[in-house]
Amino acid sequence: GLARVPVDVTLVDRHNHHLFQPLLYQVATAHLAPGDIAAPIRQILRDQANVTVLLGEATGVDLEARTLLVAADGRTERLPWDYLIVATGVTLSYFGHDEFARHAPGLKTLADATALRYRTLAAFEAAEIERDPARRRGLLTFVLVGAGPTGVEMAGALAELARETLAREFRRFDPRATRIVLLEAGPR
Repeated sequence: GLARVPVDVTLVDRHNHHLFQPLLYQVATAHLAPGDIAAPIRQILRDQANVTVLLGEATGVDLEARTLLVAADGRTERLPWDYLIVATGVTLSYFGHDEFARHAPGLKTLADATALRYRTLAAFEAAEIERDPARRRGLLTFVLVGAGPTGVEMAGALAELARETLAREFRRFDPRATRIVLLEAGPR
């Protein structure tokens, strides 16, 4: 909308990519590669001459001086502004139980998705080695907390991974025996 307007736009982001977050579960379940849901910001805006992209982190706002404090490359830069739009992003909520974070990783970033992908695939690999049936069942039990759209999609993608994609990949166990438990979160 600002491409042909006589304004200068400075976009500050701590990541160099725009992320299509609704498909993170597809990366986490090995159905898509990270690059399939993330595009370089500079590439997206390369034809918009009035936009400057800065890789950095907004660390403060000086309202009197109308400057944004940006940490980049080990130093702090002051960027003047006429209009400031702040998009704070997202954070995880453990509904007052932050101790759950150690056992329940979130799914908000590409790093989260690739870490979950590794943990998921590693569980199947560990199940192939495991001889104890009870331990194997534990490795093949995935509990998802959050029965919103992402949780439901993640559960379905895990089921597809286990029952279709990996169904004939292992010799010592049947991936179709994978158990997926989906729990609602929050105060209900």
